[in-house]
Amino acid sequence: MADTPALPDRTTSVTRNVAVASLLALIVLGLAWELWLAPTGQRTWALKVLPLAIPLAGFLKYRMRTYRWVSLLVWLYFTEGVVRATSERGVGAGLAALQVLLCVVLFTACAWHVRWRLKRGHAAEAEAAAADLPAR
Repeated sequence: MADTPALPDRTTSVTRNVAVASLLALIVLGLAWELWLAPTGQRTWALKVLPLAIPLAGFLKYRMRTYRWVSLLVWLYFTEGVVRATSERGVGAGLAALQVLLCVVLFTACAWHVRWRLKRGHAAEAEAAAADLPAR
């Protein structure tokens, strides 16, 4: 099974679009939060969004391994959001809750994308195997 689908179907495209949108939203949220909305300390915490920029190219090229490792990476940001949502007050708590929501959306899109592509791959392999069998 190839890592990149030849012609993505509707579900694959939708999950990719949701993953890209939620990833971009997490980047924008992280930058806005740490630089303008509720900065903590010296604003150097804005660098935490740099790892989120790495998977964009893989998402746009439908690379399944990117969806797999992002579904693990996102839990670091989820954990940060949960901790800050329960420990901060005011704007920071709201921004943290939004981060948690975006992380859940991103994880769901990645998991659904991988599961759907694997299901399609197994179905295609089964069809190919059936076509290779001699008729009885």
